[in-house]
Amino acid sequence: MSLPSAAKAAAPVAPVAPVSPAARPGGDADGNALGHAPARAASPSVELTDASASLGGRTVWSGVNLRVEPGEFVAVIGPNGAGKSTLVRVLLGLLPLAGGEARILGKAPGEASDRIGYLPQRRSFDPGLRVRGVDVVRLGLDGDRWGVPLPGVGRISRRRREDDRRVDEVLGLVGATSYARRPVGRVSGGEQQRLLIAQALVRRPALMLLDEPLDSLDLPNQAAVAALISGICRDRGVTVILVAHDVNPILSSLDRVVYLAGGGAVAGTPQEVIRSDTLSRLYGTPIEVLTTSDGRLVVVGQPEAPAHHSDRHSHPG
Repeated sequence: MSLPSAAKAAAPVAPVAPVSPAARPGGDADGNALGHAPARAASPSVELTDASASLGGRTVWSGVNLRVEPGEFVAVIGPNGAGKSTLVRVLLGLLPLAGGEARILGKAPGEASDRIGYLPQRRSFDPGLRVRGVDVVRLGLDGDRWGVPLPGVGRISRRRREDDRRVDEVLGLVGATSYARRPVGRVSGGEQQRLLIAQALVRRPALMLLDEPLDSLDLPNQAAVAALISGICRDRGVTVILVAHDVNPILSSLDRVVYLAGGGAVAGTPQEVIRSDTLSRLYGTPIEVLTTSDGRLVVVGQPEAPAHHSDRHSHPG
């Protein structure tokens, strides 16, 4: 999404109360397949309290308050340099907060890593790479194990059989079974992204952090991958926090949006956040949000070009 350069917000914007997954049409707060633990409304997946982050002595954002409930699908959006990937690093425990407090799955950042599936910003695979897609997925299970299994022993072990079953299960879930045994460098970009999502899923995470998973994909693949991620969130009870440069493909599926700009953040439903008064307060400069005849939202501001947002949500009058 293309937005005006961020100016420091004049005053912090209070976050909007989150939506419980059980309250959504078709929502399920109990979780189900892939062995996911039941969602517990009393224990948020992510909670930031008056949080601030700094890089190289520069404050990226501050005064951020955020609560993400189990099973929610939340997008993190904002202009380049607003600190979206910095937020992901904080949630992973790779960057300590400069101030405030963070709790991830009820623990300090970095202490619940085994329950988090992480997809970093898109990386390309060399066309000559011979590693199979199924091996890339398996790295999500045993990429941190040292050594080489003894011939004939690892293959018949109970753990190996369980690993094989789990890998096959997530490959089927993301629709990658048919090409999983081909070299990963020889499948399409959309197919590679499905394999990487399977890698993030294979440990049966309670929380998935996806850093711009739709970037560099063509429009059909963006729509397909967006539908896949939305289905995982809805059907498997996994909390999803997705960083998006372009929110168009996922806007109709989101529970909430976290909008980073001007050194602060605002959270709420897309209708509550992507609107003129909210964004004007966040940016500290006049911003206009228009609705087109086909339901798209257009954020107008200078010096950058307008940003268009497809939105199939119902809009208040």
